[in-house]
Amino acid sequence: MVRLVVLAAGESKRMGAPKALLPDGAGRLFITRVLHTFCAAGLTDLTVVTGTLHEPIVRAVAADPPRAVVRFARNPDPGRGQLSSVLTGLDEADAPGVSAILLTLVDVPFVATATVRTVVDAFERTRAPIVRPMARRSGEAAEAGVRDDRHGHPVLFARSLFDELRRADPALGAKAVVRAHATRILNLEIDDEGALLDLDTHDEYERAVRSS
Repeated sequence: MVRLVVLAAGESKRMGAPKALLPDGAGRLFITRVLHTFCAAGLTDLTVVTGTLHEPIVRAVAADPPRAVVRFARNPDPGRGQLSSVLTGLDEADAPGVSAILLTLVDVPFVATATVRTVVDAFERTRAPIVRPMARRSGEAAEAGVRDDRHGHPVLFARSLFDELRRADPALGAKAVVRAHATRILNLEIDDEGALLDLDTHDEYERAVRSS
């Protein structure tokens, strides 16, 4: 079983408004869009990590629930860094029979259902410890040997790495685990800008909504 962990505990200072509760331009909030996307991809157990906006996020999901089990895990101090939210979500999602977690950000609401399914299917086929989407090189770039090293979400971590995540340096976060297993990562080239689009500012948000 693969379970989703959505990180939605940040204070969104650069955005100037809670990202989880921003409208996506198509009738949903970011948090509910993410949950519905992953549910459509076949995920049936979804964990949302919240912070100071716990109650508004819970209410938003209750008003537009996906057809899946949704769990909420509140990080009491998101200021400790993103790893603290990762571990809050991991502790909630971890259970016997869970083979991996899919980690994503509420900042990445426009990822396609097909991308999520591609990541899960690749893990189930290969059992790679880390699976993540990356930008597909254009034909010309590929012929020229030019790489587009943009990596996106969701990122899958197999159970074999759960303890390493728990032991990771908080200053480096999950990136330390990713770097330690760089040669074993399965990078999947995708045609999905939504998986690569991490929204941090209001201008980025407005452009993304206009083009979605």
